[in-house]
Amino acid sequence: MPEPEVEEPPRRQNRFVTALLVVAVGVFCVFSAFRLLGFDGNAYVAAALALTPYVAVAGVLLTAITLLLRRWATGIVVFAVAAVLVAAMLPRTMSADQPDATGAELRVMSANLYFGRADVGHVVQLVRNHRIDVLSLQELTPAAVGALDRAGLFAELPHRVFHAMPGASGTGIAARYPLRERQLAGPALHAQPAALVDLPGHADAEVVAVHPLTPVHDFEAWQRELAGLPGVDTQGPPRLLVGDFNASLDHRAFRDILRKGYSDAADAVGEGLSMTWSQSRWPPVAIDHVLADFRYAVREFQVFDLPGSDHDPIYARVQLP
Repeated sequence: MPEPEVEEPPRRQNRFVTALLVVAVGVFCVFSAFRLLGFDGNAYVAAALALTPYVAVAGVLLTAITLLLRRWATGIVVFAVAAVLVAAMLPRTMSADQPDATGAELRVMSANLYFGRADVGHVVQLVRNHRIDVLSLQELTPAAVGALDRAGLFAELPHRVFHAMPGASGTGIAARYPLRERQLAGPALHAQPAALVDLPGHADAEVVAVHPLTPVHDFEAWQRELAGLPGVDTQGPPRLLVGDFNASLDHRAFRDILRKGYSDAADAVGEGLSMTWSQSRWPPVAIDHVLADFRYAVREFQVFDLPGSDHDPIYARVQLP
């Protein structure tokens, strides 16, 4: 009697699955190394690092897949790396302790006008609804200034330091209180004006409207312009950096700014995973920020919609010392 044929195991399929797994694990571990070791790399690495929250979630899923496939050693490695990456994300969902601030409150907002094409009427409505005291505007064109005037912005915020330019290079500050322009940021392709805000009473504040180049357009200039942003001056008024940083909490260049004495307003109140920029080909990322001098207490942070712009306006309510 002939012996029954024994089917060979599907070796090719196993090899294919193993190859896919090796590639996925390799990419995940290399990406995580860049993030955890604080290496912004080059333009492509810097762009990818903005996706770190998504990669952390992918790491958890990859851990589950490797364990389901009984790749125990690989699963343990991926689990360890994913755990460290997730641990770096979790504090962004929790409020941090705030300093004992008893001074006046300041409501600040940032809006990127997308080459001046955004709905400026909506910007003015946000200013009215949330009683904004200081507004940082990026990609401020001369035409947008006229449109903002017609929409009634300067009835709400009569004081301004505007450097309007065609395209994306214009930036400005509008405020409820008198402004005195200052030069605080280093050289940059886009305007990054600063001003002393003359608040009622004896307290003043300094604000810098931020808009460095993107790392994709010029990686070295992006690093240089972020590094050129001023640190906290403990001998002067408390300082705010407000705008489109083209950087997230997962970029070493951005965290270096925080080390100069600032806290990220969203991160401080547990909203550090609130996304602010998106395009159809790219997942939303958090690259717009209000950075508050360590002497401020951050009381609130929100993200709004803005028709016609690829950025969402951000709002923070802070209290002076």
